[in-house]
Amino acid sequence: MLASRFPLSRFIQYLFSQCLGAVLASLLLSYLFQEHASLAATVPSGPAMQSFLMEMVLTFIIMFVILSVSTGGMEKGIMAGSAIGAFVGLAVLFAGPISGSSMNPARSLAPAVMSLDFGYLRIYLTAPFIGSAVAVVAFRLAHKPY
Repeated sequence: MLASRFPLSRFIQYLFSQCLGAVLASLLLSYLFQEHASLAATVPSGPAMQSFLMEMVLTFIIMFVILSVSTGGMEKGIMAGSAIGAFVGLAVLFAGPISGSSMNPARSLAPAVMSLDFGYLRIYLTAPFIGSAVAVVAFRLAHKPY
């Protein structure tokens, strides 16, 4: 929405769909793995600020990549999805042990709701929005017509 790729009404629908899908996935996981109350929860392994900054930077990078390989609803080239997926995979490998590598507020909201553990949720609800907003600005500056 900040990148003017779709209108506010679609953003609200998208946000609702993301949260609903995440809650349903968490419900399924909590049913399948009842012995793991906090299954898939994103929690910092170190200081909260470390995870906040990590999530902000990760979300900045993934959003910059997404904006760079897409134009509206169209992808630039056959490997656009691979570029996004490769970064997500690498982010999970190196940042997962530090911050949980969420990069998506819905991905952290649902396990917090299911486990009723909201202790660090503020990190995972705010850092991705800040990282995304900064990525939009950086993308516009980097792709400014001369």
